[in-house]
Amino acid sequence: MAPFKKEELDLILVPAGLLIMFAYHLFLLYRYLHRPHTTVIGFENHDKEAWVERVLEADKGDVSNALTVIGSNTSAATFLCSVCLTLSSLIGAWLGNSSDNIFRSSLIYGDTRQSTMSIKFLCLITCFFLAFSCFVQSARNFVHANYLITTPNCEVSVETVKLAVIRGGDCWSLGLRSLYFALDFLLWFFGPIPMFVSSVIMVFVLYYLDTNTKPLHPHRKLNTATSSRRGLLARY
Repeated sequence: MAPFKKEELDLILVPAGLLIMFAYHLFLLYRYLHRPHTTVIGFENHDKEAWVERVLEADKGDVSNALTVIGSNTSAATFLCSVCLTLSSLIGAWLGNSSDNIFRSSLIYGDTRQSTMSIKFLCLITCFFLAFSCFVQSARNFVHANYLITTPNCEVSVETVKLAVIRGGDCWSLGLRSLYFALDFLLWFFGPIPMFVSSVIMVFVLYYLDTNTKPLHPHRKLNTATSSRRGLLARY
């Protein structure tokens, strides 16, 4: 029987770690679609819907505060876009200019061949680019919501504004999930064991952070499908 090689450990632990992460997020997606009140994302979306309803029937001062909130979310998404793009550029430059590095040290228990290192870099850069794309879409949706709220002399459907705000939040969440996967791939550079352990720990942490046990706030619903927008029309 051939002895077990450390290079073969990557073939076992890395797919196992990724399978754990993907399985958890499929479980989270199922809960979000069928039992949204049990997830933090669904709980926050419920509050966002009520927030949009109040904004569209608010006076001038409250609308200004709402635009500040949307602007803050847009700025945060734009900042993370810049961070992801910068990190991707740095990793690409490092990969192109470095012929040898500490991640190929004999101290790392795992596959450190050049082909495997290229796969690690490719996976990490892919996660950063996915996060970048998600944060761009998040900023785009928040900007669109800003335009909808500030459109003068126009009866905008409440559901349209809700959709823009919730899509912005969902894209933000997807961007963060991509960064979580990037952390897994980053630890893979130190070997498959740290990567697998981080996947298991991260699933437990994310389950705690994603689970909601609080009852939904009983927000009052609007009587009509569109907002009266009394405060907005008064501004123009």
